[in-house]
Amino acid sequence: REEAASRLDRMEHRTERLEELRASIAVLRKQMDAAGQALTRARQDSAPRLAASIVRHSRELGFRQAVFEVSLSPLQEQGMETVEFLFGPNPGEPSKPLRLIASSGELARIMLAIKSALAHKDATPLLVFDEIDANVGGEVARAVGFKMQQLGNRHQVISITHFPQVAALASHHYLVQKASAGNRTISCLREVSHEERVDELVRMLGGGGDHARTLAQALLQPS
Repeated sequence: REEAASRLDRMEHRTERLEELRASIAVLRKQMDAAGQALTRARQDSAPRLAASIVRHSRELGFRQAVFEVSLSPLQEQGMETVEFLFGPNPGEPSKPLRLIASSGELARIMLAIKSALAHKDATPLLVFDEIDANVGGEVARAVGFKMQQLGNRHQVISITHFPQVAALASHHYLVQKASAGNRTISCLREVSHEERVDELVRMLGGGGDHARTLAQALLQPS
């Protein structure tokens, strides 16, 4: 009886209930629009400042004349706007979507520049870079290492690298090795320090002798 009475009540007062729902939707839509407009204003204010900061960090990573822009395009529904990162690595050429034109080496360095620009805002405690220095030259690799070293002041940074220029800048240096035990292959991780760290940098330099050892020791000296 109670269930039937409830259903009858809903049917008899359907018009009033629909009006209540429409009024509720109107209030919520107004709140949503206000929040969306506030987000748009915040994005419009932040976009040029973020782009300028990314450009500054990217120039320290070898992009001497690169252009970086944050483009906002309005949406008709399902959101206020789309956000696109535009990148122009070469002077005289128009900026295009980063996701479409950047090479693997460029993408890695731009990502590091973005992380560096957001270091004061990003609450991520741990950053892992897997060969972020791939496909770059030795001088740029050193710049990448310095940038990760700076990030390490605010985050815990773990980097996998084959560059001695990068490894020498780490606070701690770990060596990953594979070994066979019976019919299995196992991986070992251990920290190297002092002379053993110099030995590892010499190995990463791909040579031996006094010259390579002197260079490895020089890489470990504070700049």
